[in-house]
Amino acid sequence: MNLHRRKFLSVLSATGLILGGCRTAYKPSGQAGPVEVAESGNEVFTYSNPLAGLDDEAIRDQLEQAVKPAPVKPTDVQLDAGQMSLLKQSVAHLEKVQKLVGHGNFALLGFDQMLRYARNYPAVGEFSPAELEFFEWIFETDARQYGFMGEKVISRLNENIKDHATIKVPYTGNYLYRDESLHLYRRLQKDVGEELVLTSGIRGVVKQLYLFLAKAVETQGDLALASRSLAPPGYSFHGIGDFDVGKRNLGYANFTAEFADTDVFERLVQLGYVDIRYTNGNKLGVRYEPWHIKVI
Repeated sequence: MNLHRRKFLSVLSATGLILGGCRTAYKPSGQAGPVEVAESGNEVFTYSNPLAGLDDEAIRDQLEQAVKPAPVKPTDVQLDAGQMSLLKQSVAHLEKVQKLVGHGNFALLGFDQMLRYARNYPAVGEFSPAELEFFEWIFETDARQYGFMGEKVISRLNENIKDHATIKVPYTGNYLYRDESLHLYRRLQKDVGEELVLTSGIRGVVKQLYLFLAKAVETQGDLALASRSLAPPGYSFHGIGDFDVGKRNLGYANFTAEFADTDVFERLVQLGYVDIRYTNGNKLGVRYEPWHIKVI
C-alpha cells in the first residue's frame, strides 16, 4: 500500500472516521474486477477511468465553483461518508484561513505560512493530524488514478511563491508573475482592447487545494468529477504562470464555453499567438476552457 495512503488511513482509523465494513474498490481503467487494499480489515477506494470581468475575488471563486462539470460516469468513485466528513471539515478550516488573510493574499499563501497562521490565530486554530494527512494524501496521489491526465508541475506541498516575482494587477484582485505572464497579459490588453479582463492569476498550492476540495464537496466526494473542472493541487499551471481572461461584465459566462462565442475570444484567436491550455476535445480529462491562457 502507498505510504501516504497508509498514513492517511491510519489517521482516519484513529479518529473514528473509517466506517465499519468493507467498501468496493476499483482497478484503473482497462483492468477488470475489484481490487482489495487491506487496512485494519477494510477495503479502500482507488480511483479509476479518465473519464472574469470580476473585481471581487470572492465573487469570482463562487462563480468558478458554480460551473457544472461533465456528468458522473459509472466508473467514478466517491469518497465514503467518513472521508466526506473530513473533506467538509478541511474545506471549512481552509475558508477560515482565507477569511483571515484576504482573498488576494490567500492566492499566494504557502503551506507552511498557512500552518503558522493557524497556530497563531485562535479564529483559525491548528489543523488536526487527520486534516494534514488528508492534504498530503490529496497532493501526493497520482491524479491519473482518477482520470486527470495533465502534468504535475509543482512537486512539493510546501512550495512557496516568491513575493518579488509577482505583481498585483490593479482592479482585478489577482496577481501575475512579473516575467512572461505579465508581458503576455499586457500585450493582450493592448491588442484585444479594454473589454479583455484578467479573471484569475496566480494560484499557489494552498489556494488550488482549497478550490479543488471545495469542488469535491460540490461533487459529493467524486475526485474524478471534480478534476474535470479544477486541476488537483500541484497540477495547476496557474501556479507557475498561466492565467484566465474574460470579457468585461460577462460575469458567470466567462467560466463557461459561452466565452468562446464572444468577440473578445474571437479577437484572441485572430491574434495568432495565443494558446489555450485546455482545448475543446483535449485528452487530459479536462473540460474545454477557452478562457485559460497558456503561458508556460
